[in-house]
Amino acid sequence: MNDLRLSDVELEITVEIGSTEMPIHQLLRMGRGAVIELDATTEDYVWIRANNRLIARGEIMVNGENVAAQVTETVDIEDD
Repeated sequence: MNDLRLSDVELEITVEIGSTEMPIHQLLRMGRGAVIELDATTEDYVWIRANNRLIARGEIMVNGENVAAQVTETVDIEDD
């Protein structure tokens, strides 16, 4: 396949750090500055998704004032 055909295709990249569950009433009471605790530690891997499809896992890294995800392993993508 010619890679030039895909060069202008945009994807939404999401990095999932962790998750949690809470009752809706607790979510509705949250305001600015509220903290949501996740089921993750600083040592855990993050999941990297493209258009909501899992493509890799990685690690969080800090570069100056920016936060980034470094890909450590790609995930095999199966055909639908």
